[in-house]
Amino acid sequence: MPVNLRVPRPDELRSVAGVALGHAEAGIRKPGRKDLLVMRLAEGSAVAGVFTRNRFCAAPVLVCQEHLAAAPGIRALVINTGNANAGTGGPGLADARQTCARLAALLDLAPNQVLPFSTGVIMEPLPLERLLAGLPQALARLRPDGWFDAAHAIMTTDTLPKAASRGLMLDGRQVAVTGIAKGAGMIKPNMATMLGFVATDAAVKPALLQALVRDVADQSFNCVTVDGDTSTNDSFVLIASGASGMAPIASAADPRFAPLREALVAVARELAQAIVRDGEGATKFIEIRVEGAGSREEARQVGYAIAHSPLVKTAFFASDPNLGRILAAVGNSGIADLDAGRVQLHLNDVWVARDGGRHPDYREEDGQRVMKGAEILVRVELGRGGAEACLWTCDFSHEYVSINADYRS
Repeated sequence: MPVNLRVPRPDELRSVAGVALGHAEAGIRKPGRKDLLVMRLAEGSAVAGVFTRNRFCAAPVLVCQEHLAAAPGIRALVINTGNANAGTGGPGLADARQTCARLAALLDLAPNQVLPFSTGVIMEPLPLERLLAGLPQALARLRPDGWFDAAHAIMTTDTLPKAASRGLMLDGRQVAVTGIAKGAGMIKPNMATMLGFVATDAAVKPALLQALVRDVADQSFNCVTVDGDTSTNDSFVLIASGASGMAPIASAADPRFAPLREALVAVARELAQAIVRDGEGATKFIEIRVEGAGSREEARQVGYAIAHSPLVKTAFFASDPNLGRILAAVGNSGIADLDAGRVQLHLNDVWVARDGGRHPDYREEDGQRVMKGAEILVRVELGRGGAEACLWTCDFSHEYVSINADYRS
């Protein structure tokens, strides 16, 4: 069961002027489920993305990068679930390109104005004919308020759809920020999450948008991990349609930039945390806050050592206050000159370890009380400087193994 994950109502998801969404039941892997999504963008929209660093990246990732580099003015996105089109070699690339060509023909666009995305099982041929046959149905359903159905259409092992929305005033105009994401397993940050799409009708110059998408990803999707595996298909895309009518933001010095960035980060962070809350088999949502580090990178290094430890994650699942596992993970994080005698460990309001050893007032029943909760804060102080980082993860349960053992059946 997802951990305190609330699904927004359709009417809570703000339409973004210049963006229309339509879905189809194409039967790509299973019949009768939403598994194909088309997003049509207004002319003049700016689009930027960040993608997986997995060297075995999927065919659609390669095609997306090619099309974005060509800078033709992206006008449409097409996303399928049920098949990752990864590990498919030359035929997979041809399928991704043919998908773009067919959608482009239906929308009277050039093929390189379309970005393709896929998610699902790796190393199986894309059922291209079913995908292409579903495009007319998706186009017939295009509408600006299609975000709720769109969130369902990109799900794989997710148990609930993930969507978020914000509104703000810029230049006296109401501006919307709305996004969707999918992901529950094979989640480790490395530029992005599995699939995430956030759109605004604010106007942002393309060069600034590319810097912004990296910044937003680093503040959100790059702060979550479920199991430490980076997918072949990870993609996060930021769209600025400009259809609100405001003048474009060209610089971070523009006074309108800060509030827009804040709204984008808020939406992306809500989506990223939803992925952890819906992590495969998750029963606990865990925030790991590392303070007193020599640098932010060092703080994240320690945070990931804790978040990726199977021993730590299984202890949280069992509500077992075997908290020496956390100290062991800190010590195993790769900081060669770490002074263990300066490390402090807190679990919610409980001071567990002081100056590298068990706090004299710590009682195991206090640790167990905290670990039985659905939301847990792990706070580590390193005593090395003033930098800090915050990450979000979940526990490992029996259900995680079952989901991944049965994934293809």
